Amino acid sequence: MTNLSLEIQNVDGVVLETRTDSEQVNLVYRQAYESGDSIILRSSDVNVYLIIQLEDSMNPAFVYLTGEEYRYVIPFEEKRVSYSPKSFTGDRHVLSARLATREEIEAYKNVALNPYDQHGNESCFPHASANVETRGESVFAARNAINGNSANDSHGEWPYESWGINQRADAAITVNFGRTVSIDKVVLTLRADFPHDNFWERVTLTFSDGSSEQASLIQTHKPQTIEIQSKDVEWVTLSELIKSSDPSPFPALSQFEVFGREA
Repeated sequence: MTNLSLEIQNVDGVVLETRTDSEQVNLVYRQAYESGDSIILRSSDVNVYLIIQLEDSMNPAFVYLTGEEYRYVIPFEEKRVSYSPKSFTGDRHVLSARLATREEIEAYKNVALNPYDQHGNESCFPHASANVETRGESVFAARNAINGNSANDSHGEWPYESWGINQRADAAITVNFGRTVSIDKVVLTLRADFPHDNFWERVTLTFSDGSSEQASLIQTHKPQTIEIQSKDVEWVTLSELIKSSDPSPFPALSQFEVFGREA
């Protein structure tokens, strides 16, 4: 039996509220969050599939917890603007976590989706990381590309957060799944704030098995699907981003989706 815990801690590590239960846990927190507060998700077992909802204004997420604990820092100030203005506000919050069902685990799905990803995440997968994020601003962070929000006709604060490359020719973003998954499709949604934005005409996908695929893209606000030979991988990197000859220096990525099943 797997015990799950949800806990709210302040910046000094003082426990403000906690709940523990077997297989499924709910926590109702009846206070406003303050800067420095964190949500702590714990499991008595490691390498478990969970459905978590750490904020009631955000969708639940299918995640893979490789450790016994995941610390999610409540976003404030500059980090808040990449989330909905409704998120993490008010004085009543409902959080939940439960074991995923067999049907949820075995389903074909976007295995790159995780709206609860953050910098420094080493246990709650998938996790996105990049070698550049424009000016270090939250609205251009790698995590934005796997949060499930595909609104892309502008740029900046939510709902137009994206992965921004700060005009770096060697920009690369990696999605780590935290375990082996069997994938056969990648879907890229480019930011499409034209003419402010440019777009990539060609990209390269590199996989943990050593293989790579090049793909051509077009200027569109629609998702672009890249079919690949089915492969078992632990991560995928998007790099070698060749932008078009349009004068804008600002190509960006709104969503990075990877479809498959558990291997």
